[in-house]
Amino acid sequence: MSDVFTLSAELREDAGKGASRRLRRENGVPAIVYGGKAGGNDRKPQAIIMKANELNKLLESEAFYSSVITLNVAGKEEQVILKDLQRHPAKNMIWHADFLRVSKNTKIKAHVPLHFINEETCVGVKTGGGVVAHQLTSLDIICNAGDLPEFIEVDLINLEVGGHIHLSDLKLPKGVESLALSHGAEHDTSVVSVAMPKGAAVEADDAAE
Repeated sequence: MSDVFTLSAELREDAGKGASRRLRRENGVPAIVYGGKAGGNDRKPQAIIMKANELNKLLESEAFYSSVITLNVAGKEEQVILKDLQRHPAKNMIWHADFLRVSKNTKIKAHVPLHFINEETCVGVKTGGGVVAHQLTSLDIICNAGDLPEFIEVDLINLEVGGHIHLSDLKLPKGVESLALSHGAEHDTSVVSVAMPKGAAVEADDAAE
């Protein structure tokens, strides 16, 4: 992973809706950190508060959502991943955040973006006049936290008109597997395809007649 993300937070002493509203008015975002073990025992969830402007700045980076984050809570660092964000339905505000404690060997499920390359130069577009259609733009994966990729690259260079790239065709990094395929080959769905434009397909049918 090329990006390193650090986020500071403080322990949250008060609770309840009234306290949360007050924290948000003061540029705070209520959050919780959970998971992990200490001395062989499960660690307790920990309520924290972080500055909204600092969190919003980090959220501008796509990689933040699929990276291991160094969370500094009251001067003590631990490794976490972002598990959930709650946003206000009407305002452009983060309402609450959930973070999961991890180590490099923690087995996790994560949601990572797909980066498509050679779309304009693939066979189906450049010589076949086709149009690229994305069935998926992100992927649910299983891996150790230390192997978490920022994104998965999908190369379309050899994709022809009528062709598909399926989950099983993706070149995943070592230690990373598709969550869908872990449930069986019947979940091997299409990720991206190249098809003829609708108008061109109709013209081709008319010409054939």
